Amino acid sequence: MIQGWTAVYYRELLILKRRLSRMLASMSVSPLLYLVAFGYAMGREVEIEGHTYMEFLIPGLVAMSSMTQAFAIASEINISRFYWHIFEEFQAAPISNIAYVLGEVLAGMTRAFLAVCVILILGLGFGVVLSCNALFWIALILNSFVFASLAVGMAMLVKSHADQAMLTSFVITPMAFLGGTFFPVDRLPAWAQKVLFLLPLTHASKAIRAASFGDRPDPWSYLVLAVTGGIFIFIAFLCVNRARD
Repeated sequence: MIQGWTAVYYRELLILKRRLSRMLASMSVSPLLYLVAFGYAMGREVEIEGHTYMEFLIPGLVAMSSMTQAFAIASEINISRFYWHIFEEFQAAPISNIAYVLGEVLAGMTRAFLAVCVILILGLGFGVVLSCNALFWIALILNSFVFASLAVGMAMLVKSHADQAMLTSFVITPMAFLGGTFFPVDRLPAWAQKVLFLLPLTHASKAIRAASFGDRPDPWSYLVLAVTGGIFIFIAFLCVNRARD
């Protein structure tokens, strides 16, 4: 019998199944452009931290895409709220607020995992094989958890798609380019490093890249992601409470 968060998550999976082929195609476009434009433009002769730029870039794309796809669940929530009035159905159903939050967060994380699989397959086409060990997947889980939780909270606050687009422009897009995805953060001035150190994507990129190279990631990065995710899911729960009042 389907109850609570499983009902919310199952609904999102059904939607995902119907759109799977189109979503996979859309998930591959941006990473493929980055790999061609940056990977080949920078050339395999450029080395960063003992690795080619292509090898450096792909873990960054994994971190960035898992962030953007996890956060994209906010758009699905907004569509269901503004057009289909699904959120009103959940309000009337015997589903707790925390169950709703968990179901939507898991849906966002699922989207992130699909996007990462697409990038890993694209990487094979470019001759790059990453070490997808346990530390790699733990960092990925925490990163997608952080931004899926943020997405659920923000989706409860926005009043239109324009507001959602503004949040993406001011929060997600700058983080995608400044969170250590395309260049090492330690090459920036000291003050900039301190600012970027506050971004969860910086820690996710650092941990995912280290794990994918077979190195031991900094445990501090995992701690920051876990604490940030806990804060964001609590905020999401409060926002859902407020939206249902």
